[in-house]
Amino acid sequence: MTIKDKSAKFIKLSLSALTFSLLAACGQGPSDENVEKTEQGKAVTSAKPQTQFSEHYLTRDVRDDVFYFVMPDRFDNGDPSNDLGSKTIKESSGGFDPKSTGHYHGGDIKGLTKRLDYLKEMGISAIWLTPILRNQAVQGDSSGYHGYWPLDFTEIDPHLGTNADLKEFIDEAHAKNIKVFFDIITNHTADVIKYEECHGGGKPMFSTSSQLCEYVSLADKAAGKGYTPFIPEGHENLKTPAWLNDPKYYHNQGDSTWQGENSVYGDFMGLDDVDTDNPEVVKGMIDIFNNLIAEFKPDGFRIDTVKHVNIEFWQEFTPAIIDFAKEQGIPQFFVFGEVYSGDPKELSSFTTTGDIPSVLDFAFQYRTKDVFAYGKGTDNLQDLFSNDVLYNDHNSSADYLMNFVSNHDVGRLGYTLDQSLPDASEQEKIRRALLSNSLMYFGRGIPVVYYGDEQGFTGDGGDRGAREDMMPSVTPEYNDNNLYGTDKTTADDNFDQSHPIYQKLAEYAAVYHQHEALRKGKQEVIHAQSEPGIFAITRTLESGEQYYVIYNSALSAQTFELPVATAEFVYGDSAPADSLNGAQISLPPLSLVIAKK
Repeated sequence: MTIKDKSAKFIKLSLSALTFSLLAACGQGPSDENVEKTEQGKAVTSAKPQTQFSEHYLTRDVRDDVFYFVMPDRFDNGDPSNDLGSKTIKESSGGFDPKSTGHYHGGDIKGLTKRLDYLKEMGISAIWLTPILRNQAVQGDSSGYHGYWPLDFTEIDPHLGTNADLKEFIDEAHAKNIKVFFDIITNHTADVIKYEECHGGGKPMFSTSSQLCEYVSLADKAAGKGYTPFIPEGHENLKTPAWLNDPKYYHNQGDSTWQGENSVYGDFMGLDDVDTDNPEVVKGMIDIFNNLIAEFKPDGFRIDTVKHVNIEFWQEFTPAIIDFAKEQGIPQFFVFGEVYSGDPKELSSFTTTGDIPSVLDFAFQYRTKDVFAYGKGTDNLQDLFSNDVLYNDHNSSADYLMNFVSNHDVGRLGYTLDQSLPDASEQEKIRRALLSNSLMYFGRGIPVVYYGDEQGFTGDGGDRGAREDMMPSVTPEYNDNNLYGTDKTTADDNFDQSHPIYQKLAEYAAVYHQHEALRKGKQEVIHAQSEPGIFAITRTLESGEQYYVIYNSALSAQTFELPVATAEFVYGDSAPADSLNGAQISLPPLSLVIAKK
């Protein structure tokens, strides 16, 4: 039975001693007529439901969106002529080495434009790009392929294309009802400013982990014991706008170790830490990003390194940006921040005191990994959601948190599964990955799919190890990885819409978009336990419409008694085998059932 079959009419059932057939395929069992083989011979469902929410992108509530987080350099190469970057600005030229995990690989904005239908048919309605502004191409022994070393805040990095390419991409995405989100940076710029005490006299110009420029405290700086900043000859005008070239607009206190005071005032990996306490800097940053909104009309921002900026900056910056976007005709402009922490108290401080509408929910990523990869009790999820009240204020709540299970820093869920369950079958790992992803969709918050997860990418850990190519790769460290659900490797083209995980995520998107309570309903945990097994939540709208979302994280079948006598089957990993009186449901190992009261 396909999702389209299930959404056409609910199956009315009484849930008592209800059993579900545990099928061999990962996920929902398709009927024979809807089964086809990939070129590798694996069975998948071929029917494609309407996966994308229909409301116009300009007026659509962000809670109705499914996000796709992508690193353009590693996605698809739509224009090989820009692989080497700028032909006129040497600082933004070069760094292309597709065999290296730390250099440019050739993906670009045109490559993304070419693949919009691939994303739309998976149910994606919002694309978040890693930073796309012009970077310093090479620093030390690696390159700025990731986009986090900005020099020019007014133009696109030439490795990725042109401003015109970006505008065309946004126009094409909007024509398909897909939003576009920019990843922005206010904390730092590329590493241009040096210190006489660390870099003078012929010393290396770029800090390494073994040669840090030791942090100078605010007290020592005030006492005249600070560093002497300088800009190397010929680099005096590398940054745009021009005010960014003046060292007085930076903290100049040495390298951060991400502890205490230096977490805010130190140079992040040697990058020039902007003095966001300075009112001129606050105004300058607001102007920079207002100009980007005016020129490109994105639908929102993800803000990098939020916790490394003084919180007062966010109180002024974020409302100003959102207000300007509304003036530009973007009424649902949405902002979320990266606060790299698994502590809900720290995360929520930036949505309440910091006045940022949302953050990436690292706590969600940590706890789902605990339950579905490490086999801990489902009460870990109950503990997670018990902190949701911390996010409530005038413009934020846990409903707006950005749920994710993989990203470019922490790595992929598949890698965690491989490390934690080395003897488990690939089928078991896929089922665990799908359960994690399904909670990302059907629990409170907004789902964020990390590019490549839908093609079974597993990676080699965090950072560079999780930044594989979707286009055919020549990177040895990537090409020896085992991908889930396919016999392909990253040496192949990996835009397979028949991939079982791609199809399962498309199913999740269809269910998510067809049932408002699964997007916006108030969430309540109704069952959790100290060992693997049942985790159950309700999602309830103000109208009283209520859904049950029930998980079994154990390797054995589990039973659960619903607090109602009857319910309508909405979605699950297999079709109901019987209908009896009562309210007891039996779930097979590693499975999910959604029912409507």
